[in-house]
Amino acid sequence: MHSVRVKSILSPKNGMNIYRGCLHGCIYCDSRSDCYQMRHDFEDIEIKENAVELLENTLKRKRKKCMIGTGSMTDPYLPLEKTLGNVRKALQIIERYGFGFTAITKSDLILRDLDILKRINEKTKCVVQMTLTTYDEDLCRKLEPNVCSTKRRAEVLNILRDNGIPTVVWLSPILPFINDTKENIDGILKYCAEAKVYGIICFGMGMTLRDGNREYYYKQLDKHFPKMAEKYKRIYGNSYIVDSPNNEELSEYFTAQCKKYGIICDNDKLFEYLHTFEEKQIYEQMSMF
Repeated sequence: MHSVRVKSILSPKNGMNIYRGCLHGCIYCDSRSDCYQMRHDFEDIEIKENAVELLENTLKRKRKKCMIGTGSMTDPYLPLEKTLGNVRKALQIIERYGFGFTAITKSDLILRDLDILKRINEKTKCVVQMTLTTYDEDLCRKLEPNVCSTKRRAEVLNILRDNGIPTVVWLSPILPFINDTKENIDGILKYCAEAKVYGIICFGMGMTLRDGNREYYYKQLDKHFPKMAEKYKRIYGNSYIVDSPNNEELSEYFTAQCKKYGIICDNDKLFEYLHTFEEKQIYEQMSMF
């Protein structure tokens, strides 16, 4: 790992990444793509040493409260967060200044910060987004080798449910010829239904491949799924969009099952929900009158 000082921490849409790079080892990770211009090895985690300071200075000056998001490029709950605690410090600042919060993660380390998440959710809105790709635990260890299993993530979703924290699941990516089955969709949806997730974000049954992550992905396919990379090259070439041959059938099945379970699967509605700031105390005061 290495440290850098940065000039800003929030994007125009109020997203932040306190770290850059990842150690989860997910074989399909788009963040490895060359287009993101990472100037260091992906596993050499970049720590934005002045991130917390910048965040406080930025939130102090914001005229309008909003949702602050993290995890779009780098999972905030990397192993080094256990000792550094920069995400927890950022959460304390977000709570102090009355902003909402949402995070995308695959890690159960988020439960360490459950106390702050609950306090934020009491004042406004705190949403935890959890990525689930496969119901098969053995397959999970191949696809996402250095992060907690799908079963454990489902347990985290249940704990968040019991503590009143709303959750959204990312069903992504669905890898052609690997986890593009009804059995896999069923298994994940059962976890989601049990956890009473608010919604599931899914961009169809497939994945994307760009220069940088494509090469890494094919290398991992050769390691775990012999001859699969050859099949991908033959069918998809250098395509960016890599849809499952079962995309249409599985997408219709997914939508029908979500309706059955009462889970929102309209991406536009879900992104609107994730970006909408809600001040609960005001609503409660208004309801008294």
